[in-house]
Amino acid sequence: MSDGFRLGLFTTIVRPEEKAILAAAQARGLAVDRWDDGEVTFGLERPSGLPDVVLNRSVSHTRALYAALCLEHYGVPSVNGPEVLELAGDKVRTSLRLAERGVPTPRTVVALSPEAALRAVEAIGYPAVLKPAVGSWGRLMAKVEDPDAAEQIIEHKSALASAVHSVYYVQEYVPKPDRDLRVLVVGDEAVGAMYRRSSAWRTNAARGATVERAPLEPELKELSLRAAEAVGGGVLAVDLMESPNGLVVHEVNPTPEFKALGAATGLDLAGAIVDYTVGVGRR
Repeated sequence: MSDGFRLGLFTTIVRPEEKAILAAAQARGLAVDRWDDGEVTFGLERPSGLPDVVLNRSVSHTRALYAALCLEHYGVPSVNGPEVLELAGDKVRTSLRLAERGVPTPRTVVALSPEAALRAVEAIGYPAVLKPAVGSWGRLMAKVEDPDAAEQIIEHKSALASAVHSVYYVQEYVPKPDRDLRVLVVGDEAVGAMYRRSSAWRTNAARGATVERAPLEPELKELSLRAAEAVGGGVLAVDLMESPNGLVVHEVNPTPEFKALGAATGLDLAGAIVDYTVGVGRR
């Protein structure tokens, strides 16, 4: 690609994923403008010298969202765009959209006060899982086994000076095997899947889960594509669990890490992401 097309890469830190993206861009002859999300500023007037498209890899949901909004204001597409980031980055909004589109998901109740949160846990039943509405890597999640534990966790959350913790997202605990599934969706293709195994109830690779390639069976592929489409599509990681009643989607990640999936599958995921992003910029 030597026609002057320029790819922007918006990052917090350069992790193995971003190194792979830079290598894939170099292999395709792409010029890359690297933007640090702690250094860049956005004015109201469109600046000169902008790239043709920006791949948004900030680890901060807030920074990623506002950067995408500013880029949209300038007329520069980004992957993912602001609507997808806003929707998929919020577990409450994701759950609502999945339910609206008929995508199977764990039973969920949202509460807006500590008192209502206790009633929400009782409505779900024990054990239940409390999650922050915004967050990743399995952080600040709690599995509550009884009313005393629920009261303590909710009291702790209500004491935190953060708007995120003023919303109580309560989900049923799904009795699954010692694994869950992650599928990377790029555009209209499910490009790879892996099992994440752990003896702990949280099976995030970032928390030490072991990973292995999973077959992209028709049901898994179809459900992952439906979940990705429900939040607007793009580059998305769809997380699923094998419940007693079949597969359920519990999260959709709009800025996914993919090092573990690449190691498990041997696929060129960075190349697929770069090619899709370039395609968005050339539309």
